[in-house]
Amino acid sequence: MDYLIVIPALNPNKDLIDYVDTLLSHGYSHVLVIDDGSREDCRFIFDEIKQKPGCEVLIHEVNMGKGRALKDAMLFYLENHTSGESALRGMITVDSDGQHIVPDVNKVAGAMKENPESLVLGARNFNLDNVPPKSRFGNKCTVIAMRLFIGGNVHDTQTGLRGIPNNLIERFSRLPGDRFEYEMQMLIDAVHAHADIKEVLIETVYINNNSETHFRPIKDSVRIYKVILGTFFRYLLSSLSSFLVDYGIFCALIWLLGKNYLSGNRLIWVSTVVARICSSMFNYLINKKVVFKSERGPATLVMYYILCVCVMALSALFVSLLNTTGFAPQIGKIVVDTLLFIVSYRIQKILIFR
Repeated sequence: MDYLIVIPALNPNKDLIDYVDTLLSHGYSHVLVIDDGSREDCRFIFDEIKQKPGCEVLIHEVNMGKGRALKDAMLFYLENHTSGESALRGMITVDSDGQHIVPDVNKVAGAMKENPESLVLGARNFNLDNVPPKSRFGNKCTVIAMRLFIGGNVHDTQTGLRGIPNNLIERFSRLPGDRFEYEMQMLIDAVHAHADIKEVLIETVYINNNSETHFRPIKDSVRIYKVILGTFFRYLLSSLSSFLVDYGIFCALIWLLGKNYLSGNRLIWVSTVVARICSSMFNYLINKKVVFKSERGPATLVMYYILCVCVMALSALFVSLLNTTGFAPQIGKIVVDTLLFIVSYRIQKILIFR
């Protein structure tokens, strides 16, 4: 078949040899295995695979991580399989622990043939009884976090069975990350680039309760969530600093103007407008340059201030409504602006500073 099968491997068992044989028997004539710093007693496995027709092995003398292995495979692909008689239509990544059975690899290959420019993911069903509880919980939490803070509609963010078409390989080869977080970087980049993502349902296989995995639950989860939440945390810090300016001016005006000049809802509206004008330019610059690192032009300023006006009006409206029920405006503003904060993040990320 016209796809390069890529298998990153760290200390595999000899079943990997049989797995490669099965791939070859199904018509996959190009297989690349990456030895990512495996033990010396595993060397015979890679040596035997290397002798098979159509198979090649890349060697990392020390463990560099799955992400680095995948990126090296992409560089190999770009150098050897993009032109001439050796040109292929894309690459399919599979794990070396036996979780991805060959019929499922065939499903991904079939979906790639029908959708030649789509990223194809082999998605597992985590509601099955054979799924270890920690895997079910971890994957569902990651799916929810990605949908909330990144977007997209991916059901299996951790799958290692992926079909990557030619139009995405060079792009993905430049992404940051050397370990398991790299696969999340790949999905996030695909969502940001509005790439078409297809999912095919595959068997949910866990061998020996997933004991063969090299995934470190705490350390690698921190890496993954740092990728997912990195922009949001920067936005949080930017918003907190802007909120301190905004809230400080708001409270000062409530105190100053409320003595002799204004009262009731008019006082709330005036205080909200003045405070938001003072903090908005600071927040715009920080969000554009630091949080979202956007290179878009002056149009972002116009869109940002349209959003600010809408948020400001909604803030004043709902604080006023709460004030009529007995809430102090200082407390009501905290409640209302917390909810508007999340809405504003999504709009800025998806529309303004995308």
